[in-house]
Amino acid sequence: MYKYIALLIGSGAVAQHVPIVANEGILTISSQTEVSLLFKLENKKDAAVSNDGSVYYYSDFHNDGLYTFNHKKKTSYAVFQPYQGMVKSHKITGTAPSYFFDVLFNNESLVDGFYLKNDMSIAGTANFTAGIVQVDSLSGALVFEKQAKHINTSDKSHVNGEVEKMEQHKDAFKFPIGNGIYFRPAYISAPNDIKDAFLSQYHLENPIVSHPYQHSETELIAVINDKEYWTVERAADGVNNIILTLSWNEQTTPKSILTEENGVLDLHIVRWDKSQKKWIDEGGIVNKELKTVTTPTIVRDYGVFTLARIKTMVKNHIEIYNAVATNSDKGNDFFRIEHINNFPNNSVEIYNRWGVKVYGTQNYNSNGNVFRGISEGRGTFNKSDKLPSGTYYYIVNYEYDDGTGPRMIKKAGYLHLENN
Repeated sequence: MYKYIALLIGSGAVAQHVPIVANEGILTISSQTEVSLLFKLENKKDAAVSNDGSVYYYSDFHNDGLYTFNHKKKTSYAVFQPYQGMVKSHKITGTAPSYFFDVLFNNESLVDGFYLKNDMSIAGTANFTAGIVQVDSLSGALVFEKQAKHINTSDKSHVNGEVEKMEQHKDAFKFPIGNGIYFRPAYISAPNDIKDAFLSQYHLENPIVSHPYQHSETELIAVINDKEYWTVERAADGVNNIILTLSWNEQTTPKSILTEENGVLDLHIVRWDKSQKKWIDEGGIVNKELKTVTTPTIVRDYGVFTLARIKTMVKNHIEIYNAVATNSDKGNDFFRIEHINNFPNNSVEIYNRWGVKVYGTQNYNSNGNVFRGISEGRGTFNKSDKLPSGTYYYIVNYEYDDGTGPRMIKKAGYLHLENN
């Protein structure tokens, strides 16, 4: 049975003052209890709030003390939305971090519904129903803890600012970021060490202004996205890397990037390398249905990322069959790459969905060295083990000479393995 408590009158409710609800002691909200606050909550420096019930914040929130919940119960719920008929932006501020489990952001009265100038940590689910969460770049932070997730993110409700993902679990994570008008997430795979933390932010700005692109005839980069970019950073004490996925949107991504050549949309993810002071090609696997591009392997460093269209340098000299059924008698019991023998200076690498290399060889299929669903590449985990069925990523590099000199061609994509 729920208990309902409505706190309607705050201290300092005088005409020339803004009414508030000030907590100077210990406030405990038990599970199956609902509390409604019409006025701003001020949790003082030496005060504490422990919320295991449901609290409806119809006005602002300010925390200088301890704001937390019982992690074992997982019943804590906080709702940020204006009271019926009110038009206001919620200010979530304070000098001390605030710890939430489930949170609802629901402000249809204003586009910029929430202003975050506090360290807000979420351990459960963030429900972005309506309103943009504007994160103050100097004093605000929105942190998703281990196993935390978000739902209903869209153009009308997401985070405009930096988001941090801590202690990522076994699943990939989609950063709920955008610019306040468009939802433009970045996706990262689960790192090997769940303790690593990653941060990301989206910018609808030209990255080339501060990171100039020097065009070179020998490079495969044709055009770099000059309208938008993402920052993805790993925490200073992190040691593991991730596979990165970015998306395109016809409203924000320039047409020059989305131009197909011979029916092929050849997009890669590129990264600004601070030490080399140049754009580096991280590779890319295109999913037209989802409008995403994924690096075929773990990224080599962090910082500024965006999309780039790659030159269509040569015809398809090789043909790649991306389905392997090890028990099949139809010729696809190994990873087939037709005509690869015409380019002996080649390499083939295969990675699992966590970015771990499970196979690698030089001069593919020159002496029976083909991928048959067995982990046999140098430096892989569980060498000689039969790999589980699923989706993998391949990278094929081969040297091609078009008469002007040799150059390396890279092809990457999905590989579907049936290993029953």
